[in-house]
Amino acid sequence: MIKISLKERRKFGQHFTSPVIFELYILPEIKHNLHNYVWVDLFAGSGNLILPILKTIPKKQRVDFFKDHIYLFDVQEQCIEETIKHAVSLGIPRDIAKKNIILNDSLRSFPKILSKSHLKFPIFHITNPPYLYLGYIVKSKETQKYISLFQGDNKGYQDLYQLALINDLRNNVKDMIYIIPSNFLFGNSVSNKIRDDLLKFYRIKNMYIIEKKIFKYTGTNVMITFFERKDEVKNEILEFKGVKIGEDKEIEKVKTYKLSPKYHYKAGFEFEDFIEKMKAKTPLKSSYYLKISEINSCLGSTNVNLIDSNDFNGSSYRKINFPVNQELFEKIKTNPLWIRTVDTGSWNGRAGLYSINEIFNVDGILVTKNTYRTNPIQIFFHTPITVDEQFLLKDYFNLILEYLRKITDSEFMTTYKYSGANYTRKYFGLSQAKKLIETFPIRVLNEAQLEKFKKLIKSKDSKSLLFFLKNNRN
Repeated sequence: MIKISLKERRKFGQHFTSPVIFELYILPEIKHNLHNYVWVDLFAGSGNLILPILKTIPKKQRVDFFKDHIYLFDVQEQCIEETIKHAVSLGIPRDIAKKNIILNDSLRSFPKILSKSHLKFPIFHITNPPYLYLGYIVKSKETQKYISLFQGDNKGYQDLYQLALINDLRNNVKDMIYIIPSNFLFGNSVSNKIRDDLLKFYRIKNMYIIEKKIFKYTGTNVMITFFERKDEVKNEILEFKGVKIGEDKEIEKVKTYKLSPKYHYKAGFEFEDFIEKMKAKTPLKSSYYLKISEINSCLGSTNVNLIDSNDFNGSSYRKINFPVNQELFEKIKTNPLWIRTVDTGSWNGRAGLYSINEIFNVDGILVTKNTYRTNPIQIFFHTPITVDEQFLLKDYFNLILEYLRKITDSEFMTTYKYSGANYTRKYFGLSQAKKLIETFPIRVLNEAQLEKFKKLIKSKDSKSLLFFLKNNRN
């Protein structure tokens, strides 16, 4: 077993794959074609995604099979040595193993030995590439060496795994199986570009979405994705079956996915479709955060009670009082809603809009340090809207959000962290929240329509509410 410190794992974005993953999900898909491809892993770790193939090959044939059908690469010498030992344990002589298990920085250069002139069969790339988000790379000294990788032709990509995918595209790899973060399928700005660039060249044959923790050192949610290159470059709707696998091994959810280029091939497009079609004629405009700089510039004689969203002691946020001028006091008091962007794991703590006073027993939510999207966030409206109308918005927002979550299995949201919760916790983006707020039709309804609107929300009849929205958009 490779012993690498947590710091080193983060430095390289590595998450080593158990052989069980290969045996359960990958081998059944490829076992009838083992002699038809060269099996490659450019980010091999200890070789657990390729070398188990040898167990299916008769011992007398393994050496010849290895010579012609297996190539493994990694950027770390320690991993190369471990992979060679792994091959030797399966009957491959060390001198032969060393020829096909090679040190290479595959994010920077595609191995020359994989050129067609060297190979007897086409490449089939099976890999669990490094995952490191560009935002983390920029902030951490240990990972800043990767910044240069995101320049030139790679500008706009957001993660190391995306560079691995696009390198395969550029090197004409036709068949691939990738274990990658599920934000590839469900993410917004973080993965729009890679989906747009990749999926006009490749179709997705099938997919396993793992809704449980499979890596010891990270809670990153992943999926096993089977790619096949198209015969022609084409932007088209992709349709395939995906299997969701949760903590309960006996329960698997099978779903047919349809990914449209109109929505950057993102799953859960029903959300985007709704906010596009239902945007109000005169949408509410809003912003987020009450910052300490605003408090300091508006000091006065009227006390306002706040929580500090940057100071959480494990059970509650610190409460503080500030004397502010009347204008800021009115601004805080007349904007009583906050957004919870992350599910708590309990059914009454789902992402949505909430009353500041009801949950925290204060007037507002203060940011004293950096803003964090996962902290409680106060919402401020720039379009005239009464407090009562805001509470109606809260109920509308949460009703529609839960309806969309139900019909999409929350796939327009980002999986947050795996836990022992009764459901998979999700993150609802701030930009998504703004767009959903902009569908609230309060400014265009006459008195009779408004009364019906209120009754539908109170009854929690989401389907009738949707019908109402479609027929009262102007």
